[in-house]
Amino acid sequence: NDDRRSVMVHAQTVREDQLDSMKALGVIPSFFGMHTFYWGDWHRDETLGKERAYRISPAQSALRRGMIFTQHHDAPVALPSSIMILHSVVNRTSRSGDIIGADQKISPYIALKSITDWAAYQYFEEGLKGTLEEGKLADFVILDQNPMKIEPQEIMHIEVLETIKEGETVYRKG
Repeated sequence: NDDRRSVMVHAQTVREDQLDSMKALGVIPSFFGMHTFYWGDWHRDETLGKERAYRISPAQSALRRGMIFTQHHDAPVALPSSIMILHSVVNRTSRSGDIIGADQKISPYIALKSITDWAAYQYFEEGLKGTLEEGKLADFVILDQNPMKIEPQEIMHIEVLETIKEGETVYRKG
């Protein structure tokens, strides 16, 4: 089993006991944390009920177990936006302003890890990308604000000023 890293994509409604099993089996959860923003109210009121909805994409539960996890956006269901992923998993605020599972919030630092080095690890790409190190692909963005130093509610307003792919600028604002 050293030649694979099993991933449970859309581990949105995984229970605590299932996380225990996933940890024992070495399964990496990939959460769709933006659900708390886009569909959190609907899940709370119509499909899952409050208790289950507040556990959507239980990143903090995985973290407490020492598990790594990733976040995804499921385009075109939700537009690709790493900034919105960060905002959603740090704040867990729905469109109506309800906090969909405050106990499942994660820090901006952990949120960034879930879309960078943990994501690279998930695909056996940790030697090529995921962190800024000599010898790795220079894939990164320059942001107008530091998501680890601003008020969490402001993360959704961060703008990408420049995108560098393999050491070359592929996007520059303005």
